[in-house]
Amino acid sequence: MKKSNNRRFFLKNIAVTYLGISALPVVALAENTSEKVAASDNDRHFNDSYKGKYNNRIAFPIGGIGAGMFCLEGSGAISHMSVHHNPEMFCEPAMFAAISIKGGEARVLEGPVPDWKKFGQRDAGLGGTGGATWGLPRFKNAVMKVRFPFADITLEDETMPVQVAIKGWSPFIPGDEDHASMPVGALEYHFINTGHKTEEFIFSYHARNFMRQADTLHNVEAMPNGFVLAQAAPENAAEKQGRFAIYTTETNTIVDHCWFRGGWFDPLTMVWNTLKDGHTRNTPPVEKEAPGGSLFVPFQLKPGEKKVIRLLMAWYVPDSKLRIGEEVSGEPNSFGKYYKPWYSSRFKEVAAVCDYWKDNYADLYKKTALFTDTFYKSTLPPEVQEAVAANLTILKSATVMRQYDGRFWCWEGSGDTWGSCHGTCTHVWNYAQAVPHLFPALERSLRHTEFNENQNAEGHQGFRANIPISPLVHNFHSAADGQLGGIMKVYREWRISGDNEWLKQLYPRVKVSMDYCIRTWDPRRNGLIEEPHHNTYDIEFWGATGMCTSFYLGALQAFSLMGTFLGHDMAEYTALYQKGKHQLETTLYNGEYFIQKIQWTGLNAPDPVQAQSFSTQYADEALVLLKKEGPKYQYGTGCLSDGILGSWIARVCGMEEPVDPAKTKSHLLAVHQYNLKKDLSNHVNPQRSTYALGKEGGLLLCSWPKGGMLSLPFVYSNEVWTGIEYQVASHLMFQGEVAKGLDIVRACRKRYDGTVRNPFNEYECGHWYARAMSSYGLLQGLTGVRYDAVEKAIYIDSKIGDFSSFIATEKGFGTVSWKKGIPSLQVAYGVIPATHAVVGGKKIAWQA
Repeated sequence: MKKSNNRRFFLKNIAVTYLGISALPVVALAENTSEKVAASDNDRHFNDSYKGKYNNRIAFPIGGIGAGMFCLEGSGAISHMSVHHNPEMFCEPAMFAAISIKGGEARVLEGPVPDWKKFGQRDAGLGGTGGATWGLPRFKNAVMKVRFPFADITLEDETMPVQVAIKGWSPFIPGDEDHASMPVGALEYHFINTGHKTEEFIFSYHARNFMRQADTLHNVEAMPNGFVLAQAAPENAAEKQGRFAIYTTETNTIVDHCWFRGGWFDPLTMVWNTLKDGHTRNTPPVEKEAPGGSLFVPFQLKPGEKKVIRLLMAWYVPDSKLRIGEEVSGEPNSFGKYYKPWYSSRFKEVAAVCDYWKDNYADLYKKTALFTDTFYKSTLPPEVQEAVAANLTILKSATVMRQYDGRFWCWEGSGDTWGSCHGTCTHVWNYAQAVPHLFPALERSLRHTEFNENQNAEGHQGFRANIPISPLVHNFHSAADGQLGGIMKVYREWRISGDNEWLKQLYPRVKVSMDYCIRTWDPRRNGLIEEPHHNTYDIEFWGATGMCTSFYLGALQAFSLMGTFLGHDMAEYTALYQKGKHQLETTLYNGEYFIQKIQWTGLNAPDPVQAQSFSTQYADEALVLLKKEGPKYQYGTGCLSDGILGSWIARVCGMEEPVDPAKTKSHLLAVHQYNLKKDLSNHVNPQRSTYALGKEGGLLLCSWPKGGMLSLPFVYSNEVWTGIEYQVASHLMFQGEVAKGLDIVRACRKRYDGTVRNPFNEYECGHWYARAMSSYGLLQGLTGVRYDAVEKAIYIDSKIGDFSSFIATEKGFGTVSWKKGIPSLQVAYGVIPATHAVVGGKKIAWQA
């Protein structure tokens, strides 16, 4: 059999079966015509494999929600090791798999080192991370294909008599937040002998002790079929302790608990000497300071025979030094002064995590694969599937956290070595639509924090929560978009959960919040947000804005709907809503799009010079501008991509849009026309330009097509944010403008194609930035599909004709289809107690 035929044989048979579980295909089979296969490395299609130049900057997160992560790179390397409750974006441990052939040679089970790594002062093996393994022999080519949360890599090298595939994953089962929050990951190594004779192989895995902290006791400890990289807790430094276990399910595993101890490059040199000679090394644990550990699995394969080795990883870092914010009472919470991860309440040591992971591996794989199969059954456009799935990786990144009592708490994004912008910032997380549908209980915990610990008796709501979560000191502005958006999200969580008692208990706090918003930002009850209002651009807008007034209307609508359901008289709020709707649609609409009426006199607030916030200082030259143009950092007559954002939030929360549909559509069409740039080469951006620049395309935050651009418009105005791109795209789709919405999605995902940027890390102020989970709203924008647990109904409003699409609810997930005017529901997991569909306001029975 020729090698080319062997390769086809491998591709057709790599979907191996073990323990009764059919593994997902590692690569798209040639016979599969449901996906377009790129003709060459220069022609990648959306939702397809990453190879050649597109497999350059790929790093796919593996781990649990709030449990830390590591990344599987497109080459098969491990990087971004972040298990100490802190992002460590450039932590690339000296850890690797290898295959040795008796009487032959050895290879690291990775593809080529990406070119971008080859220049600069990276660690050369003297320390603990990065670079140390790059000079070792490896396979000639690697191709990655992702079907979240599975990442599959095929390694190619015609000189080797073996085909290799790697499957990386960690549990992800919608509605099962506990299993999705485990500190675990797995790498499956699939081998097929493509030679003409029986071969003796040795699979091995090696890791320097990257858990080691400086000047403290560290070691490599024993465990069945593997080893544990261990760091003891020094006195008064509990946060430094931690263990990382690497083990297999192979009973014949041989373990080296202590690499050769020596200076310079001695340890890794001796590891490679063992591999190239086709040997193993069985070394018992030493008393202390083992530099690293290895495991070896010998196996034999006949020609065409296959073997799967499962490498399991689990970690345990029960403490941290993370604490942000001043607690009102000054009293520590029940689990201590600092953040402790949820998993430390479930498991008492790393051994317990390892046992649970091993014992439940098959079941968790089966359920996770069921989610993946169900999600990718969708007939939605491939760029939409890619955008949604790519940003689900945020939930496995260092951006998200889950404290000891199980409550959700997050950064906005992950800095290189620090959490970027703390406290599950309400105005950023407004955009994120994935968690409320996939893990509703976690999302409800955010509402609990916002309306309890973050809100005082007057209704002022802080937009950044303390960690550990505790009552805030209220010494800064509330964020108008964040606080008003929270009221709409209470309505969303109620409709998703169907929990009327939850709504009844929270409603009094919601009322306090709503009344605070009215008297703070609309004290004259004009129906507009007029007083200076802090927002997601980290400044205050002075005077009425279409952006935040649309939030105001959405919040008034949500509050009135909830109050009416509970039997309260809501006439006061509905009248204010109607007044504001009229004002927004007249005074803030220029005939094409919504604008801002800048105002800084005649308000309750002091003038901008006295009311400085963040970096809004007024030097002498700024005072001249103030008299001429008004306060710094406004948008005035600009066409703001977020200019009708509150209306989109209302829509994805399950309400009717509060703003006239024709005017909303006109605004969105203007945003598409003026703000979407196919080539940014001539665009001036003195701000954060790396989000999109040069010949790349993207949606600008704002433009001034009718003139009136201020000398100093709001900060970030010249930038491109993926989270805003997706919300505008989704909103266009809601309005029936599918092609224009897809224009924006494509422009975004072309920037994240693996050549320059990581396709699984859409960044803004930090890596894996939460706002990008607005991409989940694309599903609803195209199909109108949402589940209402109060009515036990699934709403459908297709903008694309017939379709099949993924749906996740509180208790189950499945597929909703619309074909020739007939709806159908296929439940894949759990239950979805929907008695009927609602289409165009009419109840329709499910297809039998």
